[in-house]
Amino acid sequence: MEKLFDIILKNRRVLHRILEETPKAQLVKIPDGFRNNIWWNIAHVVVTQQLLVYKRSGLQMRIPKKFIDPYKKGSVPEGVPTDAEIMEISAFLLSTVSWMEEDYKAGLFQNFDTYTTSLDVTLNSVEDAIAFNTFHEGLHFGSVLALRKAVK
Repeated sequence: MEKLFDIILKNRRVLHRILEETPKAQLVKIPDGFRNNIWWNIAHVVVTQQLLVYKRSGLQMRIPKKFIDPYKKGSVPEGVPTDAEIMEISAFLLSTVSWMEEDYKAGLFQNFDTYTTSLDVTLNSVEDAIAFNTFHEGLHFGSVLALRKAVK
């Protein structure tokens, strides 16, 4: 599990840097041929990790509920985020990984509600969820890189 936490944190650090360095106009632009933007992808990875790992384990999510519906699976970008929302997600990019690792090591993830993803991968444990989340975040990292090229 240590390696998975490390991979997620390294990915999140790059996303954090992109979020910090990219002008807001580029963060929210949806280029032709895309259905979302850089901002949505970054917020989506934070939300999805919380849903897969915490909610499926029956635990309280560590992010405000206001972020769930706008950035969960199946959502699309709506409007422009406030600077405060961008700052909140920016902070959650790194803190949610640390919290997940701490909570895992503390043994908080005792239960898990089995879930089959849209890729037909069945998650039976929090370890499965963390592994799948690592893959999921890699997919969205790739989307962010493609979007960055498209908006420049």
